[in-house]
Amino acid sequence: MDLTSEPTRTSSTPEQRRLQRKWYWYDWANSAFVTATMTVLFGPYVTSLANKAACPTQPSDEKCLTNLSVLGFGIPPGSLVPYTLTVSTIISAIVLLFVGAIADRSPRPTKLLGAFTVVGGLAATAMFFLEGDNWELAVLLVVIANLCMGASLVVYSGLMIRITPPDDRDRVSTTGWALGYLGGGIMLAASLALLSFHEAMGLSLSMTVRIIFAAAGIWWIVFAIVPVIGLKDVPSAGNAAGRQPVFSGSLKQLKRTFQELRTYPQTMRFLLAYLFFNDGIQTVIAAAAIYGALELDFSENQLFITILLVQFIAFFGAMLFGRMARSRGSKQLILLSLVLWTGVVTGAYFIPKGGFMPWLVLSVGIGIVMGGSQSLSRSLFSHLIPRGKESEFFSLYQAMERGTSWFGTFVFGLVYQLFHSYRLSIIALIIFFVVGGLLLRTVDVRRGISDVGNKVPQVI
Repeated sequence: MDLTSEPTRTSSTPEQRRLQRKWYWYDWANSAFVTATMTVLFGPYVTSLANKAACPTQPSDEKCLTNLSVLGFGIPPGSLVPYTLTVSTIISAIVLLFVGAIADRSPRPTKLLGAFTVVGGLAATAMFFLEGDNWELAVLLVVIANLCMGASLVVYSGLMIRITPPDDRDRVSTTGWALGYLGGGIMLAASLALLSFHEAMGLSLSMTVRIIFAAAGIWWIVFAIVPVIGLKDVPSAGNAAGRQPVFSGSLKQLKRTFQELRTYPQTMRFLLAYLFFNDGIQTVIAAAAIYGALELDFSENQLFITILLVQFIAFFGAMLFGRMARSRGSKQLILLSLVLWTGVVTGAYFIPKGGFMPWLVLSVGIGIVMGGSQSLSRSLFSHLIPRGKESEFFSLYQAMERGTSWFGTFVFGLVYQLFHSYRLSIIALIIFFVVGGLLLRTVDVRRGISDVGNKVPQVI
């Protein structure tokens, strides 16, 4: 039985829908690490470790102005996390290109999915051992976990194209994102309960956070079993054509891909637009906890309530954008979401210290647009990829995906280093949404789809 999508089909077969239901579970699996660890706890917690290392005698509620020595450079503790994410993404941008080429040629790409999940999940689980002033271990573990997350999503996104016809990709992509938000919300709810009652359970705040780190890593590994096993018979495109060996052939194919990419100007233009607006989105997500905790003085519980609200609103937001895409088209809805993102960042700048209610109102806006902008970007890009090079092209895309943006986090950290103000850091991100939106407006999506030889969906 052919498990992959046929170029002439416009809707999924029953077998493809069965595979899609298994595919959704990976969004659910990685959501705990993305939300509980990276979005909420990692930034404030590791910043506190860095503060202890740089200012060991200073009270924890005071801002540390002494620099850490990192590879001979002086870095403020408040800039450590953004700079770490920057380094993580630069490494990912190089490594993921080879991952994509290998994945398209691997006979069973789900083996790669499983391997990256295990290594990344174990690194996430090992964050349980972060305590005292051990910020160096935190940097190492997050680089490993983020790299494996990006690599697994290269394989995962490529699998979506193999099991989903063009007209169904908006539906499948938004459903996957929505279930990811739901899974992350459940994990956050359990984490919030643990944080709320940790004293009654005899746990310190530090131990509680470390337990949540470990639980998120275990969640990632356990739930990934469903797609890793359920999609094991979905072949890659590369070996099906009887091409060269996996590793040596991948290097040659990667070189050809960069040469070939120049012949697809609309695909290149979309990637450039995505580089900008996704950097803005990912930096807002990654920096939200730091901004809320260190600029607005919100507690860990308040931050969990915020992200929990965002997660559940994002579930409905992703489903809403998926339905709207059936008649409006994904490009126009992404542009609309960028206008709303600009409003969100502007609103965040003016929230007063301790203003939790306006912060929650703003969080509802984030939840509505977050799922739609990310899921529709994934499905739109899937149409601009030549058939047989799904993972390879998604490796370019994935280098700028979820929490691995580099220029945005660099700007956020640099502005803080120069002005010691997270408000200026957050407002500086507007430029990414503006530039990304202007570039996206110039993309001729229908022409781009035709250029790569794919079927143009009825609505795009």
